[in-house]
Amino acid sequence: MEYFCSILYTENMPPTVTADPDLRRLSPAAIRAFERIADAWVLSTEERRRLLGDLPASTYFKYRRDPEAARLSRDALERISHVLGIFKSINVLLPRKESADAWIRRPNTAALFKGRTALDYLLTGGFAALVDVRRYLDASRG
Repeated sequence: MEYFCSILYTENMPPTVTADPDLRRLSPAAIRAFERIADAWVLSTEERRRLLGDLPASTYFKYRRDPEAARLSRDALERISHVLGIFKSINVLLPRKESADAWIRRPNTAALFKGRTALDYLLTGGFAALVDVRRYLDASRG
């Protein structure tokens, strides 16, 4: 997981990551990591698919059932990279697991969220929302 995070935990993935062998190599670990985070956040199947960029249901269930068969797109890998970054930042800011995992569903008064939950913002804002929330949390960490 540490190797996976070091590759994906960047805003601008190196061009070599787009090569098919790299996508094949990274996809199983990415799906497993994403599923662990989604479980911690108690995300529904629909919420998971939307965070992955509206991955078709049949594809999502295939990858979930057999992560080794996963062949994610660069977009999906970048989305997962941001989810990992968000998860990491939340856990640094809120060291109690229960508080960290619940943060995503709590209404937030920060200007970015306008009283909505971070999850609502993520689900309605597309890829840009993932980047926004990650930057917001990274800035909050100092």
